[in-house]
Amino acid sequence: MTPPGMSEPKAADPPQGGVPTVRLDQFLQLAGVAGTGGQAKVLIQSGEVLVDGVLETRRRRQLSPGAAVSVGGEEFEIAAPADA
Repeated sequence: MTPPGMSEPKAADPPQGGVPTVRLDQFLQLAGVAGTGGQAKVLIQSGEVLVDGVLETRRRRQLSPGAAVSVGGEEFEIAAPADA
């Protein structure tokens, strides 16, 4: 129940119309490029990461399936999650 004078919290809109996304810093960790979130942050903010061929310095950048990430001479493509 919502207290008087408070509005009901709104549900978050699904990103990209329901398409699953992953944050750039999380992806770098999952791909094994960075061991920690701090290492991912340093890579991104030092200008070593390209997303779809464009320099990206926002660690919270949302990546959709099909996006290409390049770092340290390696290139990765974001895959859609497998259906359960």
